[in-house]
Amino acid sequence: MSDPITFISRLRLDAALYEPAPPRYPGQIGRPRLKGPRLPNLSEIAQEPDTSWKPIMVANWYGNARRSVEVVSRTAIWYSTGLPAVPLRWVLIRDPHKGFETQALLCTDLDADPERIISWFVRRWQMETTFQEVRCRLGFETQRQWSDLAIRRSAPALLSLFSVVALFAHRLMPSRFTEVARRAAWYEKSHPTFTDALALVRKELWAQEATFYGSSREADTVKVPRAFVDRLTEVVCYAA
Repeated sequence: MSDPITFISRLRLDAALYEPAPPRYPGQIGRPRLKGPRLPNLSEIAQEPDTSWKPIMVANWYGNARRSVEVVSRTAIWYSTGLPAVPLRWVLIRDPHKGFETQALLCTDLDADPERIISWFVRRWQMETTFQEVRCRLGFETQRQWSDLAIRRSAPALLSLFSVVALFAHRLMPSRFTEVARRAAWYEKSHPTFTDALALVRKELWAQEATFYGSSREADTVKVPRAFVDRLTEVVCYAA
């Protein structure tokens, strides 16, 4: 492939890892080997006293600003019977403060450094949450279209709309979060969700005269109490 995809995932500590297959000598017959000798399990490498651990600082570690961890990384061949051999870079992660158990990651980009691999992996929650919110609130993956080209147009448009709503709400949220964020007795939250951001943007746009033109202010007769209108607007803002 001219533009391959890089995969990053968790790796079992007992995964079957091997050295690369030895080069073939001239005139050698038979099928080429897919792998070399078996390597020790990652669980054994983690317990070896002579393993050289490298301390690094990871930014944005699951909501924390920075987190200090220790890593060791090498390349290997992952192979399972009946499946193609996959060259990968594995990364063992250990917490010097014993906050979590030793874990391993794999990356198909052999040249990626451990710091980048870990930063890519911890970022997955933001990506998964984004796709979940876009699907629930903006109808992503539920478009009723029959053309592949139409889907290719609408999907980026919905993701762009998500970004626009997030940026618009970020500008308004610092001063209005306390009055916009909807809370419940069983769910106390300290940060706004995308539902709150979408409701805030809707309310802000609906309140602007340039968005919806109505009758002139002087000729309007208000027969509904303003508090009731505000409450109705708030309910509609949170409608799916």
